[in-house]
Amino acid sequence: MLRHLMYKIKSTGPITVAEYMKEVLTNPVKGYYMHHDMLGEKGDFITSPEISQIFGELVGIWFISEWMASGKSPAFQLVELGPGRGTLIGDILRVFSQLGSVLKNCDISVHLVEVSQKLSEIQALTLTEEKIPLERDAESLVYMKGVTKSGIPISWYRHLQDVPKGYSFYLAHEFFDVLPVHKFQKTPQGWREVFIDIDPQVSDKLRFVLAPCATPAEAFIQRDETRDHVEVCPGAGIIIQELSQRIALTGGAALIADYGHDGTKTDTFRGFCGHKLHDVLTAPGTADLTADVDFNYLRRMAQGKVASLGPTEQQTFLKNMGIDVRLKVLLDKSHEPSMKQQLLQGYDMLMNPKKMGERFNFFALLPHQRLQSGSPQMNACQSKPSASLPVAGFDELAWR
Repeated sequence: MLRHLMYKIKSTGPITVAEYMKEVLTNPVKGYYMHHDMLGEKGDFITSPEISQIFGELVGIWFISEWMASGKSPAFQLVELGPGRGTLIGDILRVFSQLGSVLKNCDISVHLVEVSQKLSEIQALTLTEEKIPLERDAESLVYMKGVTKSGIPISWYRHLQDVPKGYSFYLAHEFFDVLPVHKFQKTPQGWREVFIDIDPQVSDKLRFVLAPCATPAEAFIQRDETRDHVEVCPGAGIIIQELSQRIALTGGAALIADYGHDGTKTDTFRGFCGHKLHDVLTAPGTADLTADVDFNYLRRMAQGKVASLGPTEQQTFLKNMGIDVRLKVLLDKSHEPSMKQQLLQGYDMLMNPKKMGERFNFFALLPHQRLQSGSPQMNACQSKPSASLPVAGFDELAWR
C-alpha cells in the first residue's frame, strides 16, 4: 500500500486526506476493510455489539418502538450501513423474534450495505440459514441474497442508493466515522487544505503539508466557522441527504450511533492497530483510520427535510432505553459467575463516561410529522400524556 501511495503521489502530486483514507481503507486490492476481519479481540478494535448483547437488544427495541409510534405499518425494510460482522443486526433480529407477537402481521426484510467481500461473507455466516443456499451475482446491484435464521429475506448491496425505496428503518453504527474526511487549517491567507506528500528527508516516509492555495472542498466549511482546524466529510453529507429524502418521502427513521461531537472538535483523525492508537501515516493498510463524526454537519446536511434528534450521549440513550432493567433480568437469569462478570464488564464499557459512555453518541432522523401532534397513540411505554409520543432513548421513558 505504501508503494502504491508513493507512486500515486510521484505521478500526480500530494493527495488529500480524504483520498488517502479512501485508498488505505477501500482500495479493491490492498484496502484495509477489503480483506481484513478487523473486529473483536483479535482485530484492531471492538464495537459495542461485540461487547454486550444488551446494546443490540435495546437498538432493536428502539426500532419496534418507532414502528409502533408511527402507526404499525404492515411492512418495513431494516437497512444497515456497514454491518461489521453482522453481530448487531443478529441481536436486533433476535429481539424481533422474541417480540413476534407484536410483529406477527408485519412483513420484514433485511438489507445490508457492505463494500467488503470479506465482511459480507462473515455477515452471511452469522445471519443466514445454512440449509438455504445463498444466491450470488457479482454483477447485480443485489450481489448476495439469502434467508436469515428466523426466516426473513436478506440482501446485500454496495451502495445505499441501490437499496429499494420504501418504508424503512436505517441503522448506521460506527459507519460514518470511517468515511473519508478533508482536513483544513486556518492560516493568515485563509483556509488551507491539509495534504499528504512524500517526506523529502526520508524517501519511504509520508508527511502532512498545507496546500499553497484554496481547494474545492473548502466550500463545505461554514462561513462563520470559529475553529482553526476543521474536518469535513462530503460523503457523509451525501448519505444524510439520501436518507433524509427517503424518510421524508416514504416514512421510517434512521438511527446513527458513533464517536462524534456537535461541531466543536478540531483534529480527530487517528489510526487503530491491535486496540492501540497508531500513527496514521505509518504502514498504511495495516491499521483502521477514523475521524469523529460532526453531528452538527449531519444536521445541516438534512436540510430541514426531516427532523433530527441528538446527539445524545450513549450512557443517557441506553439508560433511557432501560439498560439497567435489562441488565438485572440477565444477571438474575445467569448462574455462571463468569457470565455475570462478562455482563457487568460489558455494561461498564458501554456506560462508563471514561470509556464509551460519553464519547459515543446517538442521533436520529425522523419524519417531521412524527414529532408533531396527532401521532398515533400506539406506544407501549409512554412518559407523560402528550400530543406526540416521546422518542425512545432521546426521552426518558417510564416502563409499564
